[in-house]
Amino acid sequence: MLKQRTLKTLTRAVGVGLHSGQRVEITLRPAAPDTGIVFRRVDLPEPVDIVVSALAVTDTRMASTISTGNAKVHTVEHLMSACAGLGVDNLYVDITAEEVPILDGSAASFVFLLQSAGIELQNAPKRFVRLLAPVEVRQGEGDNLKWARLEPYHGYRLSFEIDFSHPAVDATGQRVLFDMSLGSYSKDIARARTFGFTKDVEKMRANGLALGGGLDNAIVMDDYKVLNAGGLRYDDEFVKHKILDAMGDLYLLGKPMLASYSAFRSGHALNNLLLRELLDHREAWDVVTFDNEKLAPAGFAQLARAW
Repeated sequence: MLKQRTLKTLTRAVGVGLHSGQRVEITLRPAAPDTGIVFRRVDLPEPVDIVVSALAVTDTRMASTISTGNAKVHTVEHLMSACAGLGVDNLYVDITAEEVPILDGSAASFVFLLQSAGIELQNAPKRFVRLLAPVEVRQGEGDNLKWARLEPYHGYRLSFEIDFSHPAVDATGQRVLFDMSLGSYSKDIARARTFGFTKDVEKMRANGLALGGGLDNAIVMDDYKVLNAGGLRYDDEFVKHKILDAMGDLYLLGKPMLASYSAFRSGHALNNLLLRELLDHREAWDVVTFDNEKLAPAGFAQLARAW
């Protein structure tokens, strides 16, 4: 049986929120089978649990925000991406503020935290959402066109293309294909950092965003070049970060998918619209388990390799 996964022990981190600039502590704790991933706002007078789901997403401006009632957690996508990449099904995330810490701007720190705590197999079948028919969302036309699509596939594959008119981005790869059965999430995707432009920073800060951003947790560019002293971690780091984000956004479905995802200029909003479109078409998917691990897609039975 292909089993669900949680952590062996708890692990903690302290950082600042990318947009809020607030100091925040998170504690990642094991959870029982079929719990899913649950964010718990422990700073509120009465702790509030926010169970991850596509319908819990209430804001997609600059990040993915989930909420229940008045309790919110912003910028969940990097931690969710790490959980998707390592196949973690069940997890409690205790958090002391309303934004997940940005740490180094990628998912690498979260991968390190999860692997340091250890991944434990649980005596319950891992449940996948399997695509049976294509689902697509599109917005805009011509130069403003963007789209995202899910198609049937025995595995999990993501293809993303970006289109930025900027010298530093144009000089890098702008399309990437990543297949969970063939590649290593930890090596190939997790280290890609979020990125932004100096010309946008003042505008964002005036709107209360990017208050915790800087060269230590983002790729920053002026009109011509990357300003970070160390340059890029991957030749195609920009588009790989979009894959990283997409993996986190799609894992907000609450279960791993057996599907091929492809996108052009998509973002948090379109990714969530895609999940909602999927849920609206019940005939386009089913839920499957694998009693025999050998029948699961290649790479899904093995625990993720360390760095």
